[in-house]
Amino acid sequence: MSLDNKFKKKMSRGQPVIGCWLSMGSSIAAEIIATSGYDAVVLDHEHGPGHLQGATSLLQALGEDGPTPIMRVPWNDAVYIKRALDIGMMGIIIPYVQNAEEARAAVAACHYPLAGIRGVAPHAGRCSRWGMRLEEYLNDLPKKILVICQIETEEAISNIDEIAAVPGVDMLFMGPSDISASIGKALVSEDPQVKRIYAKCERKMRASGKLLGTVTRPGKTVEWTYRRGFDFVIAGSDAKLLASAAQSQVSNFRLKQKNIKKSIAAIKKTK
Repeated sequence: MSLDNKFKKKMSRGQPVIGCWLSMGSSIAAEIIATSGYDAVVLDHEHGPGHLQGATSLLQALGEDGPTPIMRVPWNDAVYIKRALDIGMMGIIIPYVQNAEEARAAVAACHYPLAGIRGVAPHAGRCSRWGMRLEEYLNDLPKKILVICQIETEEAISNIDEIAAVPGVDMLFMGPSDISASIGKALVSEDPQVKRIYAKCERKMRASGKLLGTVTRPGKTVEWTYRRGFDFVIAGSDAKLLASAAQSQVSNFRLKQKNIKKSIAAIKKTK
Protein backbone atom coordinates (compact mmCIF):
# COMPACT_ATOMS: atom_id res chain seq x y z
CA MET A 1 0.00 0.00 0.00
CA SER A 2 1.33 3.42 -0.94
CA LEU A 3 2.38 6.11 1.54
CA ASP A 4 2.05 8.75 -1.20
CA ASN A 5 -0.17 11.80 -0.74
CA LYS A 6 -3.01 10.89 -3.10
CA PHE A 7 -4.86 14.05 -2.13
CA LYS A 8 -1.99 16.33 -3.14
CA LYS A 9 -1.47 14.45 -6.40
CA LYS A 10 -5.14 14.78 -7.30
CA MET A 11 -5.06 18.56 -6.85
CA SER A 12 -1.84 18.83 -8.87
CA ARG A 13 -3.81 17.33 -11.78
CA GLY A 14 -6.40 20.09 -11.45
CA GLN A 15 -9.09 17.94 -9.83
CA PRO A 16 -11.17 19.53 -7.05
CA VAL A 17 -11.17 17.61 -3.79
CA ILE A 18 -13.57 17.41 -0.87
CA GLY A 19 -12.80 17.00 2.82
CA CYS A 20 -14.40 16.59 6.22
CA TRP A 21 -13.38 17.78 9.68
CA LEU A 22 -12.89 15.13 12.35
CA SER A 23 -13.86 17.16 15.41
CA MET A 24 -15.22 14.56 17.80
CA GLY A 25 -12.05 12.61 18.46
CA SER A 26 -13.98 9.40 17.81
CA SER A 27 -12.32 6.54 15.95
CA ILE A 28 -15.76 5.11 15.18
CA ALA A 29 -16.82 8.39 13.54
CA ALA A 30 -13.50 8.45 11.66
CA GLU A 31 -14.11 4.95 10.32
CA ILE A 32 -17.59 5.92 9.11
CA ILE A 33 -16.27 9.07 7.42
CA ALA A 34 -13.43 7.06 5.85
CA THR A 35 -15.89 4.81 4.04
CA SER A 36 -17.87 7.76 2.65
CA GLY A 37 -15.49 8.71 -0.16
CA TYR A 38 -13.87 11.93 1.05
CA ASP A 39 -10.49 12.76 -0.46
CA ALA A 40 -9.10 14.04 2.83
CA VAL A 41 -10.02 14.36 6.47
CA VAL A 42 -8.75 17.08 8.79
CA LEU A 43 -8.16 16.18 12.42
CA ASP A 44 -8.85 19.45 14.19
CA HIS A 45 -6.47 20.02 17.08
CA GLU A 46 -6.85 23.79 17.09
CA HIS A 47 -10.36 23.38 18.47
CA GLY A 48 -11.97 20.42 20.18
CA PRO A 49 -10.72 17.54 22.34
CA GLY A 50 -8.02 16.12 20.06
CA HIS A 51 -4.71 14.79 21.36
CA LEU A 52 -1.90 12.87 19.68
CA GLN A 53 -2.53 9.41 21.09
CA GLY A 54 -6.18 9.72 20.14
CA ALA A 55 -5.16 10.96 16.70
CA THR A 56 -3.16 7.77 16.21
CA SER A 57 -6.31 5.73 16.86
CA LEU A 58 -8.20 7.84 14.32
CA LEU A 59 -5.48 7.22 11.72
CA GLN A 60 -5.75 3.49 12.31
CA ALA A 61 -9.53 3.71 11.87
CA LEU A 62 -9.10 5.59 8.58
CA GLY A 63 -7.05 2.71 7.15
CA GLU A 64 -4.32 2.63 4.55
CA ASP A 65 -6.66 3.16 1.62
CA GLY A 66 -8.83 5.82 3.25
CA PRO A 67 -8.79 9.58 2.82
CA THR A 68 -5.52 11.46 3.19
CA PRO A 69 -5.04 12.52 6.82
CA ILE A 70 -4.32 16.18 7.56
CA MET A 71 -4.10 17.87 10.93
CA ARG A 72 -4.89 21.44 11.86
CA VAL A 73 -2.41 21.91 14.67
CA PRO A 74 -3.13 24.16 17.66
CA TRP A 75 -0.52 26.73 16.68
CA ASN A 76 2.56 27.37 14.55
CA ASP A 77 4.55 25.16 16.90
CA ALA A 78 7.49 23.16 15.55
CA VAL A 79 7.23 20.57 18.34
CA TYR A 80 3.54 19.80 17.77
CA ILE A 81 3.97 19.80 13.99
CA LYS A 82 6.89 17.37 14.25
CA ARG A 83 4.90 14.97 16.41
CA ALA A 84 1.83 15.21 14.14
CA LEU A 85 3.94 14.26 11.12
CA ASP A 86 5.64 11.45 13.03
CA ILE A 87 2.32 9.73 13.71
CA GLY A 88 1.52 9.79 10.00
CA MET A 89 -0.10 13.07 8.97
CA MET A 90 0.43 13.87 5.29
CA GLY A 91 -0.50 17.53 5.59
CA ILE A 92 -0.52 20.25 8.21
CA ILE A 93 -2.84 23.26 8.42
CA ILE A 94 -1.05 25.97 10.40
CA PRO A 95 -3.48 28.50 11.89
CA TYR A 96 -3.01 32.24 12.15
CA VAL A 97 -0.12 32.70 9.72
CA GLN A 98 0.27 36.46 9.50
CA ASN A 99 3.39 37.10 7.41
CA ALA A 100 6.31 35.59 5.48
CA GLU A 101 8.39 35.02 8.62
CA GLU A 102 5.66 32.89 10.18
CA ALA A 103 5.14 31.04 6.89
CA ARG A 104 8.87 30.22 6.74
CA ALA A 105 8.70 28.86 10.30
CA ALA A 106 5.73 26.67 9.34
CA VAL A 107 7.52 25.24 6.30
CA ALA A 108 10.70 24.62 8.28
CA ALA A 109 8.76 22.72 10.95
CA CYS A 110 7.34 20.37 8.30
CA HIS A 111 10.61 19.34 6.65
CA TYR A 112 13.82 17.60 7.60
CA PRO A 113 17.19 19.41 7.30
CA LEU A 114 18.48 20.97 5.19
CA ALA A 115 15.07 22.12 3.99
CA GLY A 116 13.79 22.55 7.55
CA ILE A 117 14.21 21.81 11.24
CA ARG A 118 11.98 18.76 11.77
CA GLY A 119 13.68 16.25 14.05
CA VAL A 120 14.76 13.13 12.17
CA ALA A 121 13.33 9.93 13.63
CA PRO A 122 10.95 8.47 11.03
CA HIS A 123 12.12 4.95 11.85
CA ALA A 124 10.62 5.37 15.34
CA GLY A 125 7.23 6.64 14.21
CA ARG A 126 4.02 5.50 12.62
CA CYS A 127 4.75 7.68 9.57
CA SER A 128 7.07 4.93 8.26
CA ARG A 129 4.94 2.20 9.85
CA TRP A 130 7.46 1.95 12.66
CA GLY A 131 10.42 1.72 10.30
CA MET A 132 9.07 -1.17 8.24
CA ARG A 133 8.44 1.10 5.24
CA LEU A 134 11.14 3.67 5.90
CA GLU A 135 12.50 3.95 2.36
CA GLU A 136 9.00 4.36 0.92
CA TYR A 137 8.22 7.15 3.39
CA LEU A 138 11.46 9.03 2.81
CA ASN A 139 11.35 8.72 -0.98
CA ASP A 140 10.62 12.21 -2.35
CA LEU A 141 9.16 13.20 1.04
CA PRO A 142 8.96 16.99 0.44
CA LYS A 143 6.51 16.35 -2.39
CA LYS A 144 4.34 14.17 -0.15
CA ILE A 145 3.84 16.62 2.71
CA LEU A 146 1.24 19.35 2.19
CA VAL A 147 2.00 22.63 4.00
CA ILE A 148 -1.13 24.75 4.39
CA CYS A 149 -1.06 28.30 5.77
CA GLN A 150 -4.36 29.51 7.17
CA ILE A 151 -5.34 33.07 6.27
CA GLU A 152 -7.72 34.33 8.92
CA THR A 153 -7.12 38.02 9.68
CA GLU A 154 -7.14 41.34 7.89
CA GLU A 155 -3.38 41.56 8.43
CA ALA A 156 -2.79 38.15 6.86
CA ILE A 157 -4.87 39.15 3.83
CA SER A 158 -2.69 42.20 3.32
CA ASN A 159 0.37 39.91 3.41
CA ILE A 160 -0.92 37.12 1.15
CA ASP A 161 1.62 37.92 -1.57
CA GLU A 162 4.60 37.52 0.76
CA ILE A 163 3.17 34.44 2.47
CA ALA A 164 2.53 32.74 -0.88
CA ALA A 165 6.05 33.59 -2.07
CA VAL A 166 7.66 31.51 0.68
CA PRO A 167 9.12 28.32 -0.88
CA GLY A 168 7.38 25.25 0.44
CA VAL A 169 3.97 26.81 1.08
CA ASP A 170 1.64 24.54 -0.91
CA MET A 171 -1.79 25.91 -0.06
CA LEU A 172 -3.48 29.00 1.33
CA PHE A 173 -6.53 28.22 3.43
CA MET A 174 -9.19 30.87 3.95
CA GLY A 175 -10.83 30.91 7.39
CA PRO A 176 -14.04 32.94 6.96
CA SER A 177 -15.12 32.96 10.61
CA ASP A 178 -11.86 34.37 11.90
CA ILE A 179 -11.60 36.85 9.04
CA SER A 180 -14.98 38.31 9.94
CA ALA A 181 -13.97 38.35 13.61
CA SER A 182 -10.78 40.24 12.78
CA ILE A 183 -12.88 43.23 11.68
CA GLY A 184 -15.26 43.00 14.62
CA LYS A 185 -18.06 41.12 12.84
CA ALA A 186 -17.65 37.53 14.00
CA LEU A 187 -19.86 35.05 12.12
CA VAL A 188 -21.77 37.82 10.31
CA SER A 189 -21.03 36.56 6.80
CA GLU A 190 -23.72 38.60 4.99
CA ASP A 191 -22.52 42.00 6.26
CA PRO A 192 -21.38 44.23 3.33
CA GLN A 193 -18.01 44.93 4.96
CA VAL A 194 -17.45 41.24 5.54
CA LYS A 195 -18.38 40.42 1.96
CA ARG A 196 -15.84 42.98 0.73
CA ILE A 197 -13.02 41.54 2.81
CA TYR A 198 -13.92 38.01 1.74
CA ALA A 199 -13.79 39.11 -1.90
CA LYS A 200 -10.42 40.80 -1.35
CA CYS A 201 -9.02 37.67 0.27
CA GLU A 202 -10.26 35.43 -2.54
CA ARG A 203 -8.91 37.79 -5.20
CA LYS A 204 -5.44 37.91 -3.66
CA MET A 205 -5.39 34.17 -3.04
CA ARG A 206 -6.32 33.40 -6.65
CA ALA A 207 -3.56 35.72 -7.87
CA SER A 208 -0.98 33.86 -5.76
CA GLY A 209 -0.98 30.76 -7.96
CA LYS A 210 -1.11 28.50 -4.90
CA LEU A 211 -3.60 25.75 -4.19
CA LEU A 212 -6.59 27.23 -2.37
CA GLY A 213 -8.66 25.74 0.43
CA THR A 214 -11.54 26.81 2.64
CA VAL A 215 -14.70 25.67 4.42
CA THR A 216 -18.27 26.08 3.27
CA ARG A 217 -19.97 29.20 4.63
CA PRO A 218 -23.44 29.29 6.17
CA GLY A 219 -26.08 29.12 3.45
CA LYS A 220 -23.54 28.43 0.69
CA THR A 221 -23.19 25.13 -1.13
CA VAL A 222 -20.07 23.14 -1.85
CA GLU A 223 -20.58 23.83 -5.58
CA TRP A 224 -20.82 27.60 -4.97
CA THR A 225 -17.57 27.44 -3.01
CA TYR A 226 -15.69 25.62 -5.77
CA ARG A 227 -16.91 28.20 -8.28
CA ARG A 228 -15.03 30.82 -6.25
CA GLY A 229 -11.79 29.18 -7.39
CA PHE A 230 -11.02 26.82 -4.52
CA ASP A 231 -9.28 23.48 -5.02
CA PHE A 232 -10.11 22.00 -1.62
CA VAL A 233 -13.33 22.48 0.31
CA ILE A 234 -14.09 21.10 3.76
CA ALA A 235 -17.80 20.48 3.41
CA GLY A 236 -18.70 19.52 6.96
CA SER A 237 -17.61 17.73 10.11
CA ASP A 238 -18.38 14.45 11.81
CA ALA A 239 -20.15 16.35 14.60
CA LYS A 240 -22.15 18.59 12.26
CA LEU A 241 -23.21 15.73 10.01
CA LEU A 242 -24.44 13.76 13.02
CA ALA A 243 -26.22 16.78 14.52
CA SER A 244 -27.83 17.79 11.22
CA ALA A 245 -29.14 14.29 10.52
CA ALA A 246 -30.48 13.92 14.05
CA GLN A 247 -32.15 17.35 14.04
CA SER A 248 -33.65 16.74 10.61
CA GLN A 249 -35.14 13.42 11.65
CA VAL A 250 -36.67 14.84 14.83
CA SER A 251 -37.99 17.95 13.01
CA ASN A 252 -39.66 15.80 10.36
CA PHE A 253 -41.23 13.68 13.08
CA ARG A 254 -42.59 16.73 14.92
CA LEU A 255 -44.08 18.13 11.71
CA LYS A 256 -45.86 14.84 10.99
CA GLN A 257 -46.77 14.07 14.60
CA LYS A 258 -50.50 14.83 14.23
CA ASN A 259 -50.82 12.55 11.23
CA ILE A 260 -48.88 9.82 13.03
CA LYS A 261 -51.18 10.08 16.05
CA LYS A 262 -54.23 9.83 13.78
CA SER A 263 -52.80 6.76 12.06
CA ILE A 264 -52.09 5.09 15.41
CA ALA A 265 -55.60 5.88 16.63
CA ALA A 266 -57.14 4.46 13.45
CA ILE A 267 -55.14 1.24 13.78
CA LYS A 268 -56.22 0.83 17.42
CA LYS A 269 -59.88 1.25 16.47
CA THR A 270 -59.67 -1.65 14.04
CA LYS A 271 -58.48 -4.05 16.75
